[in-house]
This record gives sequence, C-alpha cells and structure tokens, in this order.
Amino acid sequence: MAEEEDAVTPDDAAAEPVEETPAEDEATRAAASSEATAPPQPEPVAPKERRRRARAAKAAAVPARKQMTPEERQAERDAERRRKADVRRRRRQREREKARGGRTASPAEPLAPRREQHPGQQKTRQGVVISDRASKTIVVRIDVSRRHPSYEKVVRTSSTLHAHDEREDAHIGDTVVVRESRPLSRTKRWRLVEVVERAR
Repeated sequence: MAEEEDAVTPDDAAAEPVEETPAEDEATRAAASSEATAPPQPEPVAPKERRRRARAAKAAAVPARKQMTPEERQAERDAERRRKADVRRRRRQREREKARGGRTASPAEPLAPRREQHPGQQKTRQGVVISDRASKTIVVRIDVSRRHPSYEKVVRTSSTLHAHDEREDAHIGDTVVVRESRPLSRTKRWRLVEVVERAR
C-alpha cells in the first residue's frame, strides 16, 4: 500500500506546478513585455463592413430629428416661409431706396425718341404646286440650285411649304409666286400672290 501512495499518477503530475528555470522565466517575461509594448495589429476588415461602420458612425454623429405630426411640419414650413418673406421684403426695400437715391442725385435725362415702326420686307418664293387637295391650301415645292463653295459642283435641293390660296386658283403643276405672311394655321405661313404659268 505504501508503494501505491508513492506512485505518481499522470493526473497528479499535471496538477503539480512545474518550476521554471531562471533562463526560461526571463524569456517568457521578455516576450510578454514586447507584446504589451507593440501596438495591436488591426484585424483585416472587409470593404463592405468598413463602409457599413462608416455609415453607422456618420448616422450616430447627426442628431436624430424628432418625430413631428403633419400639423407641426406645416407650422414649421409656414414659419420658414414667413422668415424668407421678411428677408425678401427688407432686401427689396433697400434696393428701392438705393434706386431712389441714385435718381435724385443725377439730373433727369430726356427719354430717347421712340423709333418709327417699319414693316419688314416679306420674302417671296417661286415654285411648283405639287398638291391642291386641301381646302384653300396648296403645297408648293421650291427648287434651289446653287454652286458648292468648295467643290464648285452644282447642288440641287428642294423644300416644300404650305400656302394659303383663298380663291383656289392654283392647281397641280402650276408655277406660282408665294409671299411670307403671319401664321394662318399650324403649317401655313405663306400666301399665294399670283399664278405665273399654268400647267398644260
């Protein structure tokens, strides 16, 4: 039985403190002190997590708005409008006083005489009637041929316009002269002046 008490079980060996040698003790103390003095390494943070934290910090910095009823919100809007109206009124009053002061300081200058109104010269175009189906309206094709400024080639273009024909005098194929006028409808800005040549 005495032999059994002297035998050391593995559990007892683990429970007993192990004495360190002075060299090992110094090494562990040095490692612990270097860990304490070194700055802690930040753990890597994913970009999404970094943005989420930044948004949360920004939201925390902004003071939260208090919950308001619709009537309170409307009252706040009205107060802001009144404040802005007062600012505008004071600014306009200052501008009026400044303008009055400038007028009284300088002598009154005579107003310039009003220019006479001269009616403008209306454009006239000669073209061929390509449609007379609409009532009191003809469609005229204006052919233009001009020499190109750079290439010296003769370039021929055409455009169509709608003209007012009160007496329905012109028909398809007629050569007519039209003159610019006030807008007579959505598309008509010209009037028939005369039929130059009848279609055969």
